[in-house]
Amino acid sequence: MVGIRAGFKAIGVVLLLTALVSCGKGREGDRSINLEAFTPEQIFERGEFELSRNRTVDAAYYFSEIERLYPYSSWSQRALIMQAYTYHQGKDYENSRGAAQRFIDFYPTDEDAAYAQYLLALSYYDQIDEVGRDQGLTFQALQALRTVIEVYPDSQYANSAILKFDLAFDHLAGKEMEIGRYYLRKGHYSSAINRFRVVVEDFQTTSNTPEALHRLVEAYLSLGLTAEAQSAGAILGHNYRSTEWYEDSYKLLTANGLKMKDRGNNWLSQIYRQSIKGQWL
Repeated sequence: MVGIRAGFKAIGVVLLLTALVSCGKGREGDRSINLEAFTPEQIFERGEFELSRNRTVDAAYYFSEIERLYPYSSWSQRALIMQAYTYHQGKDYENSRGAAQRFIDFYPTDEDAAYAQYLLALSYYDQIDEVGRDQGLTFQALQALRTVIEVYPDSQYANSAILKFDLAFDHLAGKEMEIGRYYLRKGHYSSAINRFRVVVEDFQTTSNTPEALHRLVEAYLSLGLTAEAQSAGAILGHNYRSTEWYEDSYKLLTANGLKMKDRGNNWLSQIYRQSIKGQWL
């Protein structure tokens, strides 16, 4: 009897999917099916079926209909987190973010709240390379990732959030470097220095700092400000001796009869003295 009942259930699922497919005529985004005749579980299964076919628009529609038709059910809660995931899979980041935020607002203590916050962060993070010089989304990604790290430190998403936070932070520094190099090539040395200074002062833990210091050596030498150039070289020699940027700065300074040593009382001298004491800003 158990086998017969299981067989009937399997047949029922197949018939349900067949009916929904035939009603939808296989067109993505079709809204002709009267979903009120189906249970939330059946609609949820349809959403999963569409998701398995990578038809994220249809899948998100079915999950959203559960939220509309059965707003206070446990299926609605499950469907809401699936909406966030499905929209993200379809690169509809705005709707993914909206669904994830609703889940956090409605179910802040649920075990899936950490995942919702992580999806919200990803909705910003995954667009970083698409925004050109506009860093607004990068800052928002950093804020959302920080929330995952601080509010859900024991979740399975915390380590991934830390890694992405570091990469997003490095991305901001990289953009400053890109602009600084542009100014340096054009001979706008003061503007270049301002960009490289931001990297050294605000993004000192990123991989861009050694190059930023070398570019400062180049820019300050171009302006005839040898004390600042030597101080930048001194920091390179103290903290980044194994890098190619140290070698380049060493050659550049010695070619001009200068040494890598701290000189004067400029902003780089202050950083050098702090680094000597084991303190970085």
